[in-house]
Amino acid sequence: MTRTSFLILLFTLVFVPMKGQRHQVLLETTEGNILLTLYDDTPKHRDSFLRLVDEHFYDSLLFHRVIKNFMIQAGDPTSRHAESGKTLGEADAGYTIEPEIFTADGHLLHHHLRGALAMAREGDDENPERRSSSSQFYIVWGKTYSTDALMEMGEQLESLTQHRVIMDSEMIRLYRKTPGVPRLDGLYTIFGEVTEGLDVVKRIQQVFTDDYDRPVDDIRILRATIVNK
Repeated sequence: MTRTSFLILLFTLVFVPMKGQRHQVLLETTEGNILLTLYDDTPKHRDSFLRLVDEHFYDSLLFHRVIKNFMIQAGDPTSRHAESGKTLGEADAGYTIEPEIFTADGHLLHHHLRGALAMAREGDDENPERRSSSSQFYIVWGKTYSTDALMEMGEQLESLTQHRVIMDSEMIRLYRKTPGVPRLDGLYTIFGEVTEGLDVVKRIQQVFTDDYDRPVDDIRILRATIVNK
């Protein structure tokens, strides 16, 4: 067996959960625990995230960006030892990930509903393929919207996604009753969700932030672990 084959086999043995289970990651933070369940239909993002967690990449990193009624974001490795007030958010693990936003026949895989776990990325001007950051992720908080607001948002969203995401009656119904961030649908890869700890996400959402959306008092991921190896 070659070294490459051995590493692939080892990775498979480490990261394949019991039949019927999805991979889960526990974030132990200074505000409490958040349990993430990863989706199997976004395998590139799932496997990259699991690999970084297994390497303890996320241990001691900050939630460096928090925007009320929008999301919380972490994954910048320079945040581990960042001084108070330092602007963060430019660094990651050094590679990008191919987007996993639509099915092979063009259907949207997931919506940006409250608790959705997604990867951040550079903007469309620098990153027209919408490749994801290797390590910076965000957890959606969002809010509900009126029909008029959703219809207005839908026009721009349809244009940005080349009409692959349509603000139809079903999507309007979804975001009228369920908090989220519909304007990001079809533009960023969602690869999991919060299954326990939304109360922790809510607490983080409510903290004071500076002019660059960094929490004034550090909120840290103490440890990230795979809980169902």
